[in-house]
Amino acid sequence: MPEAVHAALPALFISDLHLNEDEPANVDAFLGFLAGPARRAASLFILGDLFEYWAGDDDLATPFNARIAAAIRALADGGTAVFFMTGNRDLLAGRGFAETIGATLLDDPTLVRFGNAGTSALLLAHGDALCTDDHAYQAFRRQVRDPAWQAGFLGQALATRKAFIASLRQQSETAKAEKTMEIMDVNADAVATLLRTHGYPTLVHGHTHRPACHRFEVDGHACVRHVLPDWHGQACGLAFDGRDFTPFSR
Repeated sequence: MPEAVHAALPALFISDLHLNEDEPANVDAFLGFLAGPARRAASLFILGDLFEYWAGDDDLATPFNARIAAAIRALADGGTAVFFMTGNRDLLAGRGFAETIGATLLDDPTLVRFGNAGTSALLLAHGDALCTDDHAYQAFRRQVRDPAWQAGFLGQALATRKAFIASLRQQSETAKAEKTMEIMDVNADAVATLLRTHGYPTLVHGHTHRPACHRFEVDGHACVRHVLPDWHGQACGLAFDGRDFTPFSR
C-alpha cells in the first residue's frame, strides 16, 4: 500500500467542474474561486473531471486550457498547495499537466494525512471505480486506463484524439439516458472493500453528482463517505479544518 500523502490545513475539496468553453459560468466561477476562497486555504484537492475532456498534455497550448492552467499555477505560486487527481473525463492529464499547474499528481485512491503522523487519514478517490454495477462502464474504464492503450492513443494526432473523444462523449450521454441512477451510483460492497483495505478512513469522492454525507458501518467500524457536488455556475465543495467538513458554495 502506498504511503500517505501529507498536507496542511485548512483544506478544500472540489470535483466535477467539467470546464469547457461552452459553459462560461463554470469557468468564471472557477477563476473567481481560485482568486478568492482558494487563496485562504493551505491545500486544494481537485478530485477529477476538472475538464469536460482532456485529449493529452500536448493540448496545454490551447488558449482555453492554458488560461485555466495559468490560473491554477498562480494559486500554487501564491502558497496554496494544489493536489490533482484525474477523473474519467480528464484521465489523460499527466505529469506534464501537473507540473504546469504546480500540483502534486495523486493516485486514485490516495490516503492523505494532515498534521502529525497520528492524525486520522482521509481516503480520496474520484469515485468511478466504485460504480461496479455499471459493468459496461467498468470494462471501458479498464481499457482506457491500460498504459498500452493510452500510449497508442496519445501517439495519434491531437485533432484525431479530439474527434474520437467527441464521439465518445455523445455515446456516453446516450448510454447514461438508458441507465438507472442506482447502476451509475457507487456499490456498497465496493465501498466497504476499499475502506477495509485502507483501515476504515473517511472517504471523500466525486463522480456521481449526488452530494451527500453517508454514515454507515463496515465490519463494526463507524465509517463516513462524503460525496462532492458537481458545479452549475457556482463554486462548491467541502472545506475541512481537521475535525469537521463544511459544505461551501458561492
